Order: sequence, then C-alpha cells, then structure tokens
Amino acid sequence: MRARLTLLVAATTVLVLLAFLVPIALLLRQVAENQALSRADDVIRTIVPLAGGDEATLRLVVTAQEVPVTVFLPNGAVIGAPAAPTPAVRLAAARGRALTVATAAGRELVVPVVGASGRSVVRTVVTSAELTRGVSRSWLTLAALGIALLLLGLLVADRLARTITAPITQLSDVSHRLAGAELTARAQPSGPPELREVAGALNHLATRIQDLLAAERERVADLSHRLRTPLTALRLEAESLRDPDESTRIAAAADGVARAVTAVIQQTRRASAASASATPPVCDATAVVTDRVAFWRVLAEDTGRPVTQSLPDTPVPVAVAADDLAAALDALLGNVFAHTPDETPFTVTLTPRPSGGALLTVADEGPGFPPAASRRGTSGANSTGLGLDIARQIATSTTTGGGPDGAVVTLEIPGP
Repeated sequence: MRARLTLLVAATTVLVLLAFLVPIALLLRQVAENQALSRADDVIRTIVPLAGGDEATLRLVVTAQEVPVTVFLPNGAVIGAPAAPTPAVRLAAARGRALTVATAAGRELVVPVVGASGRSVVRTVVTSAELTRGVSRSWLTLAALGIALLLLGLLVADRLARTITAPITQLSDVSHRLAGAELTARAQPSGPPELREVAGALNHLATRIQDLLAAERERVADLSHRLRTPLTALRLEAESLRDPDESTRIAAAADGVARAVTAVIQQTRRASAASASATPPVCDATAVVTDRVAFWRVLAEDTGRPVTQSLPDTPVPVAVAADDLAAALDALLGNVFAHTPDETPFTVTLTPRPSGGALLTVADEGPGFPPAASRRGTSGANSTGLGLDIARQIATSTTTGGGPDGAVVTLEIPGP
C-alpha cells in the first residue's frame, strides 16, 4: 500500500507539473522572442529618421549600433553591415510596407523610408540565438523546480503513507501474536479514525477471548471438583469388594479417571503465553503404548477380545506429552470396545519412522466406521463423537480406513 500511495502521488504531481510548467516554458520562449524583436525594432526606429538625410550622419549612427543593420539607399549604395538585397528588401521597397520574415538565420525585419531622393530600406536580422537567449537557462530552472517539487511530493507521500501503513502493520503484528496464543497483545489505536476503530475492535476481541478462556478454565475446575466426590465414592466401593482382583481393577480404573481429569485441568489452566513459548514435550511412545495396552488387555480378556500388539524393543521418542499420547490411544481403544461386539479381535502397532516420530495404528475386525465418523462431534452410536478428534490432536496427519470387515486408524506422530 505504501508503494502504491507513493506512486499515485508521484503520478498526480507529474501531471500537475506538466499542466503548469509546459505552458510556462512556452510562454518564456515567446517572451524571449518578443524581447529580441522589440530590441531590433528600437534600433530600426533610431535609424529611420536619419535614412533620408545626410549619409555621413547615417553611416555614423548605423555603425554605432550593436545589432547589425543595413540601409539600402535608392541609388543602390549600402550602408552598414554588408548584405545583398533580399526578396523581403525588394518587396518592401516596391510596396512601401514594413515586413518581418522568418528565415533560416532567424527573423528579418525590413522598414521602407521615403526620402527626397527616393525610397530607402532599413534591414536587420535577429538571429535564432538572439530569439532564444535565456530560454535554455529558464527551462533548466523550471525543470529543477519541477524535480524539487516532485521529490517534495514523494517525501510528503511517503510520510503520509507511513502514517497509514504503520497502524496496519501493527494490527497485523498484534493479530499474529494473538494467533500465537499471546493473548496479552494489544494494538495501540493510531492513524485514521477507521484504523483506530479496527484497533479497538481487535483489542475488544482479544479481551473477549481472554474472558472466555478464563470462564472455560473455571468451568473445567468446577467439573474437577464435581467429579472428585463420585470418584472417591467409587474407589471406596471398589475397596469394599470381597474379590481382591476385582477391587484392584476397579480402583485402578477409578485412579485412571482421576488422573485423566487432573491432566485435563492442568492443561486447560496452562498459561497461553507459557504454552506458546515452552519447549515441546517429549515422551517414549513405546513405554506409553505398552502401559495402555496392558491396561486395556484386562478388559479385553473379560469380553473375550483377542489382543495383538506389535511394538519395538527400543524407546521411540515423540514430540507429544505422555498424557496426551495415552489419552489418544485410550480414545481409539475405547471406540473399539464401544462400537464393536464382544470377542472382536483388535491390533495395536507402533512403528518408528526413519525421519523421526512414529506411526501408531489401531485396527479391529468390527463393522467398520459409520458414514459420519469423520465429522467432529458426530457419532452413529449415541456417543459424543470426539474420540477420533482427540486422537487427531496429537498427530500431524490421521488416516482412517477399512470397510465392513473392520476399521483401521493410523496416527502419524511427530518426532522431537
């Protein structure tokens, strides 16, 4: 925008300068011609009264002039600058009329004078150099003035464009900072009224986002307090079971739910700026997947589901928090248990990538995905429909496949 505004002002200034300076330049040339012709006319007027009188006096006056003057006498004699009679001289002598004729050398002025012995003709020539004396210098002055005015106009245009573009650049910078989770960024209202209004609207939007996030954190915190009481009661009920294995399993499940809720609270309350500038988390995908498969294997045995796991023997570092990876795998395995009948086999595969990261694949032999499974918040089984979306949040890309004979979900997890 700054360059376009400067170019617009430059074009406008050039047009205005041409509209004024070109006529002035032509007028200066005309004035110079008129002055040269006027000086020559004054010289001729000085000589005309003497043309019919004494030749000695006439010769003295003619030779004293700075402008070359020639007087053609009726007897054929020539006084002054040597010159042959031109057609203009002969025409003036014949008709008795003063003439101004344009020639290759400049302008020729001839004036007939009637005396006692006949008709004399006074002639002088104004050269082209005399006609244009001072014109070049005047044109150079006008050109310098035009260039100075153009540069001044460009300077003013640049300053004006900067006052307009600087607030726009600031607004863009603030919007990028807000997009980078720096919610404390604010725009300084400046520039034209329209830009100040946009800056105020952007600041209001940022404040509104902060308020909504604060309210969301409070709601999550309230949810945590609401869940702790039933979780505590569930754990007490589990401890009162007579079967130690059942008691341990249910207590572990209750502890897992409590840990998940706590992780959600901590992640939600994390400061936006700190999370934006913090070092990306790293975990061992092999250890996390091994732990979660072991957790779900117990439930799989209760429902008669064969479990197959293919995990590497070495650690696989990924740029994902352990809790997030566990939550994603739990969401995928939870979908297997929720949307497939008992005794349906499933497989969990973790494959390291040569460029870093890993591929996590969960496959089952159930009925496959419903048509709406790819849309967030939509499910064909009366659930929230967020299972796949939770898994997608930790992956750079997600691939879903399969058909009526099963479903396959592959997460591409980035490396550190």
